Amino acid sequence: MDKIISIGCIFLLVFFGIAQEIEQGVPWSEDIRLTWADFKGKVPPGEPTAATTASGISYSYSANLLHHEVKLDFEVNAYFYPNESWYKPQLCNENTLAHEQLHFDITEIFARKMRNKLHRTSFSDDVKAEVRKIYKDILKELQEYQERYDWETNFSRNREKQAEWNQKIAEALKNQSNP
Repeated sequence: MDKIISIGCIFLLVFFGIAQEIEQGVPWSEDIRLTWADFKGKVPPGEPTAATTASGISYSYSANLLHHEVKLDFEVNAYFYPNESWYKPQLCNENTLAHEQLHFDITEIFARKMRNKLHRTSFSDDVKAEVRKIYKDILKELQEYQERYDWETNFSRNREKQAEWNQKIAEALKNQSNP
């Protein structure tokens, strides 16, 4: 007799801001680019930076155990959170906006990376812990990558490095497939 187990979870992470309530995020799309009108959050008092993009990865899944094999159905998405994202108009320009868009694009790259990892992984009976570990590992790597991006581009001020990152991320989005 086959045993069927269903488990469902949704986790959400917002970088550079913690939502008081789960905010309706804007899903990443290659056809839609951010505008300054999308940044609806309030600038925190004393904040030295010019802008912040709040983006994150959410996932949900169900797991079924059939013939001693765990089958996973999942959805992983990158989101932008307008009410947690903000900018200082006096300090920002189109170059700054392009820099912030790349933060969101990087989040999409890591959402794809998570989809690929979930697709390739063989899960045991402890699927919940295994999926959570994959998620945490992806988030850690994403955060380090986002920090490296800001550091190398000097928050968009190093135009040469910014151009390199623009190309690097465009190629990654073009070449990284979704399973």
